[in-house]
Amino acid sequence: MGNEQEDKEMEMGSIVVEKVGGRSSVVHCFSRYPVKFIIPKKVGSSRTDVVWVYALNYGGGIVSGDQILCKFSVGDCCTMVLTTQGSTKVYKSVGSKCSKQLLEARVGSNALLAIIPDPVTCFSTARYYQKQVFNVSSNSNLVIVDWITSGRHESGEKWDFDLYRSINNIFLEDGEPLFLDTMSLEKEKIGCIHELVQDYQVIAMILLLGPKLQFVQNLVQDKVKGIMSEQLQHPSGALSHKRNEAGYFISKPSLMASCSVFGTKKTSLVVRVAAMTTESVYKFLQEELAPLESLLGVPPYH
Repeated sequence: MGNEQEDKEMEMGSIVVEKVGGRSSVVHCFSRYPVKFIIPKKVGSSRTDVVWVYALNYGGGIVSGDQILCKFSVGDCCTMVLTTQGSTKVYKSVGSKCSKQLLEARVGSNALLAIIPDPVTCFSTARYYQKQVFNVSSNSNLVIVDWITSGRHESGEKWDFDLYRSINNIFLEDGEPLFLDTMSLEKEKIGCIHELVQDYQVIAMILLLGPKLQFVQNLVQDKVKGIMSEQLQHPSGALSHKRNEAGYFISKPSLMASCSVFGTKKTSLVVRVAAMTTESVYKFLQEELAPLESLLGVPPYH
């Protein structure tokens, strides 16, 4: 009972999408400060059956101590996109308070949910915890892009936050875990984050799950394998050169990517990217997710 009451107090937004007149439609939409949802009437071709939702934060970001819970339900055979209009800023921590953002989503049979936000940008000393939990059926479809930049470069901040933790969990209808993933960067435990990631300014995870996305998974998997193969065969064109302490040139890829399959039938894909610039990750996402235009009405990140 206590947890239910706590969830109710934290809940800042909820959306339910169901079929109405044969089309994906928002049948319930609730939001309160500091969250606001914008739902355009039309995005892309009218032939595409999809609902786009833009999530905004009043004040342009997440304030120290904010605790935000949003819930989404995508009914059978429906399609919904959740995105943002810019990076999610996490402001400086006050008194070691941690900002929390929780997302819970149910994705129905043959439904598609795409979570494709701009990156999270944590200010100096910020403490941020994000958890996303998805409940899916055996033929649900899910796209997740979860990424973070090193901070406000124009202010001289690079990996200068105190805590960033992002959790993505996917469960089947019977409660069986399908994918459990945590990324944690905590200054208190690992020391200087900048020394750990060195010249890389962006870390990203892209997840593709479900039969509708099989064609995209195959294309992305081939592209990632090609990137790594090219860097091994022709390193000079893909690498950033820098002198080490002894004066010798050492080389690092400007964008690194790896991929792996998961799931009972190995039909789902997770891609991990580390890059030296935000622009290069936007370009990667634009190119690799462009085939989703047929499902989402417009290509993501264009």
